[in-house]
Formats: sequence, C-alpha cells, structure tokens
Amino acid sequence: MALLLRAFHVTGWRRHMKLLGNPDFVWREERVALFVDGCFWHGHNCGRNLAPKTNAELWEKKIITTRERDATLRQSLSRRGWAVITVWECELKKFPDTCINRIRTAIRRRLR
Repeated sequence: MALLLRAFHVTGWRRHMKLLGNPDFVWREERVALFVDGCFWHGHNCGRNLAPKTNAELWEKKIITTRERDATLRQSLSRRGWAVITVWECELKKFPDTCINRIRTAIRRRLR
C-alpha cells in the first residue's frame, strides 16, 4: 500500500502510529486513519471462497469476534473526531485507483 500511495503522490502519512486500533496509515493533522483489511482475517464477504477447510467453527468464531472488534474500534475513532477508511485487500487489487480516490477525498474533506 505504501508503494501505491507513493506512486499516486499521496503524502503526509505515517505508519506505526500509536492510535486506537493500530491503523495501517495515519494522516495525523487531517485526523484520517486508514485500515487495509485482509478479506479472510476480517471476514469480508467478497465471494473469494475463503472459507477455512479445517477448524471451520473455530475460525468462524474468531472472524466474528474480529469483525465486532473492528466495528467498535472504528466507532471509537469516529467519536474522537477521526475519519476512518477501510480498504479491503480485494478492492485494492482490483480497483487501486478507486481506493486512492477514496483516501484523497477523505483527506481533502478534513482539510476544509
């Protein structure tokens, strides 16, 4: 993702910033947090047939818990004045331009 941000000249981001939920990229001054979520680990229903073949029940519970935690963290960040963007790995592969435009739009809105 960092390479893509650089290629599209999206600047000002930081990684590994200590912030609730550990976003992948943060624009601190604009208060924009970006999460790049893996489809399997975060339970994206994108039709990629990512159902586990072993320990299916265990993985299903884990993914449900992850989704609930994600929603709680994002709501908490929003309440604290952060714009939160989630980009799914499948979207990033198929539509990188669209993902970058979503990020740029969020940054621009926060600069106003």
